[in-house]
Amino acid sequence: MFIVAGLFAAALFLAYANGANDNFKGVATLYGSNAASYRTALTLATVATVAGCLASVFLAETLLKAFSGKGLVPDAVAASPSFLLAVALGAAITVMLATRFGFPVSTTHALTGALAGAGFVSAGPQLDLSVLGTAFFMPLLISPVLSIALTMPLYALAHKVVDGLGLKKESCICIGPRQFVPVSRMASGPDCTSCGDGILIPTLTTGTMQDCVSKYSGQLFGLSAQSVVDGAHHLSAAAVCFARGLNDKPKIAGLLLVLKALDIKLSMMAIAAVMALGGIIAARRVAETMSKKISKMNDGQALTANLVTAMLVIGASRIGVPVSTTHVSVGAITGIGLINGTASRSVLSAILLSWLLTLPIAAVVAGLASWLLKLYA
Repeated sequence: MFIVAGLFAAALFLAYANGANDNFKGVATLYGSNAASYRTALTLATVATVAGCLASVFLAETLLKAFSGKGLVPDAVAASPSFLLAVALGAAITVMLATRFGFPVSTTHALTGALAGAGFVSAGPQLDLSVLGTAFFMPLLISPVLSIALTMPLYALAHKVVDGLGLKKESCICIGPRQFVPVSRMASGPDCTSCGDGILIPTLTTGTMQDCVSKYSGQLFGLSAQSVVDGAHHLSAAAVCFARGLNDKPKIAGLLLVLKALDIKLSMMAIAAVMALGGIIAARRVAETMSKKISKMNDGQALTANLVTAMLVIGASRIGVPVSTTHVSVGAITGIGLINGTASRSVLSAILLSWLLTLPIAAVVAGLASWLLKLYA
């Protein structure tokens, strides 16, 4: 009974860690491009993630079974609550450690490492490394590369479409909270206080946090071009969060399939609620890394990155391929940074290092937990 209760609690802990590290990733481009405040972006992320979690009850059965451990270890081991408890602990501790330092790591990656570590201790030579490689490792390795490869040409295509529609961008300087002042309206001279259209402009001085951004001018579908881009950007961010909930919740809930006394649908609802709570309470550090430190983006670039992320993650969820929303999203944002020359090599190097360490740390923690449970449980 202790192991059963411990497994349920560990799965909820993993859900909380997942929410803290992952919930904001879908809306990182909104916050990073100043299209939404942190609170607004987080609210959208929470609602869309919960919606994806609910949809996964009906649309992601393959992933639910994939992360129960079946096929990777013998059925007797996969049906052991002790084995699954070790997996949950290994993944949860690893993801929470990364969250504490603001690194956006993959829960999928952590679960894969934990399955390998606990599986090695519990099953020894019966651990099927071929399944581990083809079903788990390959999607994790390929997904960020594919994301970068799709983002760069898609943005180039979108840029041509925007030019073909005759839409222009206006550069601006922010001189107050959310205030947009087109540079093209300013008269020249350091003491200018008025513009050609009669709008008064205060004297500007250079500060440490002065940002120059751009907005779309003109009309599209009878609406302001900028409002259309903003609407599409918010919808794409919601789609990414929906996809993340659809893809991630079954992986956590799969650990609970062995608990026959628990209704799996109710368990999935509990996991969705705790994932949302984790994002609300502890998402800030990872949000700053994803939104502000990898690359700088304007609205169109951020929209492109979100569309690629949503397309890849939703498609992978539908066919049961365990890709990482983290890897796909970081790959898309990196692709934009490579195009506009703002990708931070130091930040990306730190993120890559955290990805490399995720799997072995999760494997060691899960293996140690499995060994201790064998001794004392």
